[in-house]
Amino acid sequence: MMEALRKAIEAQGVGIGDSIVKVDSFLNHRIDVALSTEMGRALAEAFAEDGVELVLTAEASGIAVGLTTAQALGNVPLVFAKKGTPLNVGPNVYTANVYSFTKQVMNTIRVDRSYLPEGTRVLIVDDFLANGEAVEGLRSLVEQAGCTLVGVGICVEKGFQQGGQRLRASGVKYVPLAVVDAIENGKIVLREA
Repeated sequence: MMEALRKAIEAQGVGIGDSIVKVDSFLNHRIDVALSTEMGRALAEAFAEDGVELVLTAEASGIAVGLTTAQALGNVPLVFAKKGTPLNVGPNVYTANVYSFTKQVMNTIRVDRSYLPEGTRVLIVDDFLANGEAVEGLRSLVEQAGCTLVGVGICVEKGFQQGGQRLRASGVKYVPLAVVDAIENGKIVLREA
C-alpha cells in the first residue's frame, strides 16, 4: 500500500452508505497534483520491468494518474477511451460498453484504432476499481486491437466489491495502491499492507 495515498484517504476520505468511497477532494474532482505524481511514480515502479509502451485509461477521472504514470515510465503515450459519441472521433474505432457504478449508467467507450497499434504493450491505469467494469471494457479494447496487456494499476480498489478478486483470479498482473475493505459508520476501513 502506498503510504501517502493511505494518509490522504484517512484524512480526507468519507464513506457514504456502505458502498461509496468519496475521495474526490484529492483524487478525481480536485486533484492533489503532488499526490497524483507520486501515485504515477509508484505505478511506474511496479511495472518498470514489463516493457510498457502505452498507458490506457478511461475518460475522465483516470486521466490525471494515467498522465503521471506515463510520464514516470519515460513519457510513453497516454491514451484515454472517450465516452459517448464525440464529434471529433470518427467511425474507425474500437468500442466497448461499460457500466458506471457511481453514475448508474451504461457508457460506450471508444478509442481511435490508430492510437492502439497492434502488438503494443499496454498498461491499464485507473483511479478506482469497484466491480471492474471499466477495466474489463479497457481490456476489451486492448484485445480488439491485438495489443498485449502487461497489467492493471489502480489507485483505490474497493475490496468489498468483485473487481479486484476477478482481476487477481484472471492472472493479470494487478497493482492497487490502496484497498478499502469496508465502510463503517462513514469511516473508510483500509486494508493493511
